[in-house]
Amino acid sequence: MSHTKSCIGFCGLLMAVLFTTAALSIDYSSSLKAGRAELESAGVLAFGPEGILFVGDSMGAAIFALATEDRTPGSAQARVDISGINEKVAALLGTAADQILINDLAVNPISKKVYLSVSRGRGPDAIPFIVRADSSGKIEEFSLENVKHARVTLSNVPGRDAKDRRGRSQRLEAITDLAFVDGKVFIAGLSNEEFASKLRSVPFPFKEAGQGTSVEIYHGSHGRFETNAPVRTFVPYEIDQEPYILAAYTCTPLVKFPVSALTPGAKIVGTTIAELGNRNRPLDMITYEKGGTPIILINNNSRGVMKITAEKLESYEGITEEVDMEGVPYETIQHLKGVQQLDLLDQRNALILVQADSGSLDLKTIALP
Repeated sequence: MSHTKSCIGFCGLLMAVLFTTAALSIDYSSSLKAGRAELESAGVLAFGPEGILFVGDSMGAAIFALATEDRTPGSAQARVDISGINEKVAALLGTAADQILINDLAVNPISKKVYLSVSRGRGPDAIPFIVRADSSGKIEEFSLENVKHARVTLSNVPGRDAKDRRGRSQRLEAITDLAFVDGKVFIAGLSNEEFASKLRSVPFPFKEAGQGTSVEIYHGSHGRFETNAPVRTFVPYEIDQEPYILAAYTCTPLVKFPVSALTPGAKIVGTTIAELGNRNRPLDMITYEKGGTPIILINNNSRGVMKITAEKLESYEGITEEVDMEGVPYETIQHLKGVQQLDLLDQRNALILVQADSGSLDLKTIALP
């Protein structure tokens, strides 16, 4: 569920993905120690400073910070276009394309190389891998054997065998998205508590994860308050000069949470500023600026890619009664279909993982709409 996760400062009018001077003055890599990174699963990805890649390991209930040592600036004209990336990754890992899952992608904002979290196998014994690709089409495994890394464990996550009412694993939703912002890793996911939906803020370098904040929302299309639905994807965003988390949920409410309220052990209610249509699951969000206008782009599993003009989000009152579609308006980008993953490549282009008509998955560079 990648978005502008490389953003170090909260994204304001410039939708910045550049690191702040203060962040760059800290030697984050010195906190990482060489050894094998014992991932049990590889899910959502996000980049921090110094080419450090954060990996969500839901099965291991942990966040890993991996030193990629990938700090050579990429070309301003770099494009990544690789057809059949799922087939090529499967061949690299010695298996068939139907035996792997590409769980997420993230673009290193320094080198412009693309990192993929991959599962080889589709059951409880699936093996996690990190794979990277560059603009030349080269694909290689990023070794976890002797990598400088750090790990922080999350408490109060769902048990390994926990299921929801539809029989789906709740443990796999212990970490649904993450982002590095101003020296902290923000993490969305589920806990094992009565009010299960959580937002966590973990300082980096890692010490401990803490209890996290329980978050509740009013879901307009469902006509009720909800405490157990996890955030599917989010972006840090500045509204009226205050830092917020803009979060999207299944069916598809868009909700804002003030970062100042995300204190450990607290329970807060977010403000639902849009209902974007039910029977839909948001997959990724990115933010950028085009023609002086701030934009939020959301790709979804059934409603395509939505483009939201993100001006004056503070002017939208919270939705507090049952509605179908209301609040912040959007337009659908009709030519973008089958987009499974999305991340910002630079301030003019995005990178997508898209399903081709043939059924294969392709990495494509597209102009920001």
